[in-house]
Amino acid sequence: MERISSRGMAPAPGPVIVLVAGEVSGDLLGADLIRALRHHFPHARFVGIGGDRMVAAGLQSIVPMERLSVMGLVEVLGRLRELFRIRARIREYCLNNRPAILIGIDSPDFTLGLEKQVRDEGIPTAHYVSPTVWAWRQGRIKGIARSVDLMLTLLPFEAQFYRDHQVPVRFVGHPMADQIPMTTDQPGARSLLGLDADSTVVAILPGSRGGEMGFLAPLFLQAAAWLVSRNPESTRRGHWPPLFLVPCSSRARRLQMEEILVQPEFRDLKVCLIDGQSRNVMAAADAVLLASGTATLEAALLKRPMVVAYRLKPMSFQIVKRLVQINHIALPNLLAPEPVVPEFIQDDATPEALGEALLERLTSDSRVENEQAVFTEMHRTLRRNASARAAESIAALINGEPLPDDLTEDEG
Repeated sequence: MERISSRGMAPAPGPVIVLVAGEVSGDLLGADLIRALRHHFPHARFVGIGGDRMVAAGLQSIVPMERLSVMGLVEVLGRLRELFRIRARIREYCLNNRPAILIGIDSPDFTLGLEKQVRDEGIPTAHYVSPTVWAWRQGRIKGIARSVDLMLTLLPFEAQFYRDHQVPVRFVGHPMADQIPMTTDQPGARSLLGLDADSTVVAILPGSRGGEMGFLAPLFLQAAAWLVSRNPESTRRGHWPPLFLVPCSSRARRLQMEEILVQPEFRDLKVCLIDGQSRNVMAAADAVLLASGTATLEAALLKRPMVVAYRLKPMSFQIVKRLVQINHIALPNLLAPEPVVPEFIQDDATPEALGEALLERLTSDSRVENEQAVFTEMHRTLRRNASARAAESIAALINGEPLPDDLTEDEG
């Protein structure tokens, strides 16, 4: 279509940009990305699959995002035909409308296959949030290279992995690092939660899924009971025993935790269950005991001393141990120059080991100061205005321009 002059009438329409997200976290990223892309393409049309936040940002969602939000092998198998139909529908839309780009946001099991189908038809593709290909099943990198014209990573070491395999990549930073202030307002978090400013507080996060909580919550509470049985000469706050805060991601998790807490060995613990607010709970704490996962990065950005643990059923652990190709499970240890977070896996995760590591973080000022210095530097590395950097990278790809910044620079 010809561009119409400013004397006249409406501006030429902008490009069609297709985005596909399958989870709540992807919906959050996608909404911010749409807003950032509008600075480059004010008249763009955004089409694809997204949740309420992406729709509010201007996405026309062809299919409700909830149709992609499936967890568990049995559940996925039961919905496989529908998932293939949805993928075919988005592919057909792309072939009929020839968008400027297709952007898959996380959810790699769904989006990477779609990206390959569309890229094979000559439509550019980008993927936002790297799969954990650097950690396990590294052979997947060959399929990713065939699927994407550009990988956008949240972590610097991920970008280096793709460079090593000649996949176009840009480290854009982590949106969580943009959202969380450099200095944590611990008194403010305590005030919001109605906590005594002088209490010794330990946050316990045994995972957001029922299986995780059932497996890890008893262990974490046993570590809490071990901790309470100690009588340290002094703590960083001076108040003993600690108050334990457990954020519950849903009513189901709260009921599950209540059932665990009625066991006789836990009845004397001072435990407070909080609905949601995991970030406020961690910000209010003097130390955090948590399962490995994204929450460990959030705790680091909040500058909280932490202890990380994970257990699996023995057979699952033996399988995973053979597949995983990294030496640490806590994200802060993968990002720091040297491991700084104590982590305990499988048989090493005992109440005594977890309790001792927590006690050290409640009594040692020097230990805490060292960890917080490392976390602060980590925060600076990840605080890059991720949505804006992702949008400018996608705009360069659409416009056929070189990526901003040389791909070989040290961005981390």
